[in-house]
Amino acid sequence: MPKISYATVRRLSRYFRSLDLAERRHITTLSSDELAKQNHLTAAQVRKDLSFFGAFGRRGLGYNVTDLKRNIGRILGLDKSWNVAVIGAGNIGRALINFDQFRSQGFIIKTVLDNDPSKVGMVIADLEVKDLKNLRGEIRSHGIDIAILCVPANAAQKVVDMLTASEIGVKAILNFAPVSLSVPDGVFIRNENMAIEIEALSFALTNPEAVR
Repeated sequence: MPKISYATVRRLSRYFRSLDLAERRHITTLSSDELAKQNHLTAAQVRKDLSFFGAFGRRGLGYNVTDLKRNIGRILGLDKSWNVAVIGAGNIGRALINFDQFRSQGFIIKTVLDNDPSKVGMVIADLEVKDLKNLRGEIRSHGIDIAILCVPANAAQKVVDMLTASEIGVKAILNFAPVSLSVPDGVFIRNENMAIEIEALSFALTNPEAVR
């Protein structure tokens, strides 16, 4: 497989959601034009993205919704289950723990950790918050694949260093802390900075003529 850009992966996720919606509406086929229109793209972009992974659909007939959804789900790894740890039981952490769509797509939150004594021991969605000092044991005992970081910016790098230490070795991190983090080679990290996203909306409102 060629190197795939993160932008392409994000578009695959959007196609998956469009196909899921179509399936729930009992629509059996979608054309590249229809899929593109729903996602504010061109049909050529849709076809190019899908061509990285094989041949889907037939010219003049479009894509079978169920078949393409299943194939994109497989490409995205949604046909597997992934064990997840949430680090930080604050507002964002609690919201993510209660987000039902994670489980339905195979992302199973196995443990929640925090270093705040007022949070350790509390129960969120049937999960007891564990002390962060037990990180190594929790990661190992639950076979954690993905860690979601919901900690203050000044603590984020220290927690990442703990997660990526050789004796723990978490390889995938979703970071909600508003700071750029350093990780070793072979560790995948995605940053979700809500301040940056709302600033992009502010820019669009301030400069509508500059936004495509």
